[in-house]
Parts: sequence; C-alpha cells; structure tokens
Amino acid sequence: MPRAPGQIDVAKTEAILDAAVEVIGERGLSAPMEAIAKRAGVSKQTVYNHYGSKADLMRALMHRRVEAITASLREPGAVDNPAEALEAYARSVLETVITSKSYSMMRVIILGSGEMPDVAREVFEAGPLSARKQLAAFLRTETELGRMKVDDPDQAAEFFSGMVMGHSQLRSLLRLPSDKTPDEYDRLAKEAVARFIKAYAP
Repeated sequence: MPRAPGQIDVAKTEAILDAAVEVIGERGLSAPMEAIAKRAGVSKQTVYNHYGSKADLMRALMHRRVEAITASLREPGAVDNPAEALEAYARSVLETVITSKSYSMMRVIILGSGEMPDVAREVFEAGPLSARKQLAAFLRTETELGRMKVDDPDQAAEFFSGMVMGHSQLRSLLRLPSDKTPDEYDRLAKEAVARFIKAYAP
C-alpha cells in the first residue's frame, strides 16, 4: 500500500524524536547528532534536514511533550467541563514527572545547562513555560465564560502546577522511587483540582 504524502516524513520525525530522548538521556546534551541518527535508523543529514541544531531538536522534543500534556485543555467541550479538563492535565503532568525516560533526559539537560545555555533556554521556553501559558490561557477563557474567577491566570497556572507536582518532580530528578501508587496520583489530581476550583470559584 503506497504511503500518503508526508507520511514518511512524519514517521522519520517521530523516530528522530524518540531516539533523541533515549540518546540524550543516556549520553547528555553533548550527545552527537550522528548517534541520534543511528538510533533512529536515518542518516545524519536527515536529522539536520529536520532540525538545524541541537537547540532546534530540543525545542521540538519539548513541543511534542507539551502538546501531549496540554491536549485535554484543547479537547472539544473542555471549557464546558473545566474540572475534567484540569484533572486530565494534572494526570498527564504526573505521568510525565514519574516516567523515568522523560526525567532521565531532564536530569542531563540540567547537568549540561551551564555548557549549553541556549539549549537550556529552549527547553524551558518550549517546555514548562509553554505548558504554563497554555494552562493560563485556559483559565483566562474559563474566567471570561464566568465559570471561574481568576484575576491573574499566569500566577494561578503556577499555583496549580505546584499543587500537582509537589515533591514528585524533585524525587524523580534525584532518582528516588515514587512514594505514591498510580491510584494515589489519581486521587492527588482530583483533590488538587477540587481545591483549585473552589479557590477560584466565581
């Protein structure tokens, strides 16, 4: 069966990004693009055709992660069910925090940030900062619709993220085992949302 136009590029893009997570997690930010290309099963030139620099590659990695985390905020009907949307967002954040593959990469990014500040900046802006901005935009919409009353959406987004992650992020960065079961994380997400919505009730 012939591939649809662009299908090959999409497959290669995903392979490159998946390989980058693994290789950078193992070898750090200084991992050569050639190693990423080899793991992805593509040529080095193909990697550079997709991403002109390590910073571009990291931006794409963070963008993919943030799109997955914030998907619930964009689903049809999300603004009509803010509690459900926020719970799904919280669970996605927690799943990312406790996933060893995701945070093995984050650990090496932190370690290499001094030598590669431009890459570290891309990671922050395309990752955590972008997620907070999308959450803030969702809260702003909820306020405009009268379902919530959030005077400072950016600050509220920061508050909510802190409530959800707590020490889980630090434990993961320190390679400490999770102190919660999946069910406990689910209850944490629900409790954080209930308290958050109550605090910002109209």
